[in-house]
Amino acid sequence: MTKVRWGVLSTAKIGTEKVIPAMQKSEFCEISALASRDINRAREVAQRLQIPKSHGSYEDLLADPDVDAIYNPLPNHLHVPLSIQALEAGKHVLCEKPIGLSSAEGQRLVDAGKRFPQLKLMEAFMYRHHSQWRQARQWVSEGRIGALRTIGCYDISSSRFIYDAEPNRVCGIVEYDASFKTDRLSSAILDFGSGTSTFTCSTQLVPYQRVNIFGTLGRVEIEIPFNAPPDQRCKMWCQTGTEIEEVTLEVCNQYTLQGDLFSQAILNNTPVPTPIEDAVANMRVMEAVVRSGASGQWEAVV
Repeated sequence: MTKVRWGVLSTAKIGTEKVIPAMQKSEFCEISALASRDINRAREVAQRLQIPKSHGSYEDLLADPDVDAIYNPLPNHLHVPLSIQALEAGKHVLCEKPIGLSSAEGQRLVDAGKRFPQLKLMEAFMYRHHSQWRQARQWVSEGRIGALRTIGCYDISSSRFIYDAEPNRVCGIVEYDASFKTDRLSSAILDFGSGTSTFTCSTQLVPYQRVNIFGTLGRVEIEIPFNAPPDQRCKMWCQTGTEIEEVTLEVCNQYTLQGDLFSQAILNNTPVPTPIEDAVANMRVMEAVVRSGASGQWEAVV
């Protein structure tokens, strides 16, 4: 087998507009089937995206013998149960973030994955596969900016990725939308012992993103850290002392890279780029930030 045959659960926008078109351009992925609870919707989207097969239920897709792996972009509360069903049906699983509604629910998926060690399982944090993040992590690990001291960013996952460690405690402020009852503005400090990460993220502010990584001797700045454009070159900078190096990276699609790397893990029977346990660890930090927002105090990451 030279390509992994993928089935997509649902016609979610992230899948139809971002992930599926990107994976269709990849070297090791073949989108073979798509499912929706509405068969007419499934057929319409499958025809538009030139996907050979469509199914009128998720169960039908999971039973499809021509599907090797499942991409799960369903609503958050269906991430864990449908991913477990996929594993039980003998399918590899790439599941959208967040992995579940809680770390405990995420742990259910980790435990299910252990029952099927021959199957690959990963959370779809696509940004980690972009070359700009690999370069940033390499600069930090090589000591280009000295001892890592703080990260200013919009994401818990990226802080843990760059530190390659877990925070001990967090302090957070969380503001909720009066109508939707969901968080709309969050700020936090993550204490890694050797340094900190500070971030603010919001669903109701002007769109903007930037990551700054500071060490004792220099800094790294990533211009478009998370929604890296698939059709233009990205820029990043590394400053050591007074010297600033600007790097312009080759054009790439991080969703294509994610699909290929996961598919290669299947084809070569090698570990996935990011272990599923990382998803649960990320959820534990998010839960600590929410607890801190409610208590007004530092909270340990349990």
